[in-house]
Amino acid sequence: MALRTTHKPAAKNGSAPGKVRCAWATEDLAIAYHDEEWGVPVHDDRLLFEFLILEGAQAGLNWMTILKKRENYRGAFGYFDARKVARYDSGKSRKLLADPGIVRNRLKIESAVRNAKAFLAVQKEFGSFDRYIWGFVGSRPIRNHRKSSKEVPARTPESDSMSKDLIQRGFKFVGSTICYAFMQAVGMVNDHTIDCFRYDQ
Repeated sequence: MALRTTHKPAAKNGSAPGKVRCAWATEDLAIAYHDEEWGVPVHDDRLLFEFLILEGAQAGLNWMTILKKRENYRGAFGYFDARKVARYDSGKSRKLLADPGIVRNRLKIESAVRNAKAFLAVQKEFGSFDRYIWGFVGSRPIRNHRKSSKEVPARTPESDSMSKDLIQRGFKFVGSTICYAFMQAVGMVNDHTIDCFRYDQ
């Protein structure tokens, strides 16, 4: 959920008087997501898996497309229980391809199942996916100082390292740009602009 072109940054906004937000939060759904979730450190494995799958589904699309389908994704993918998703077979994949509530892309659906299996392997090796993934930022959020969304990069050395390691572990749809969007979403980096009311929260 990157603060880049995938979010299509727009003019400053504020549904509540006196509140300045990151430029991309313009629609009601995006504002709620920005105010309540984006950039909040996540350490729950189920939610980390959810963001991993949603970021992969977003590839090539506008983030709002995925955000609007989020509840449908939760139902389609067993509320992001990695153990359940890892057991999905070809029959289940065909049903998902016919589900208009999600992005009906065969490669993305198949990658979700593959990623669930890789996710479980990481949990077994490290004790939790949380312990593994937060290791790429030294287990502490990186606090950036962006004056505008134009300063936000599409990738960083940390996302490059994460992407490389995930790919080696068998994950799909985890390029560096997707990884950086994931890092922003789960609070591994704070990319709220410094004038945003969420920056210091």
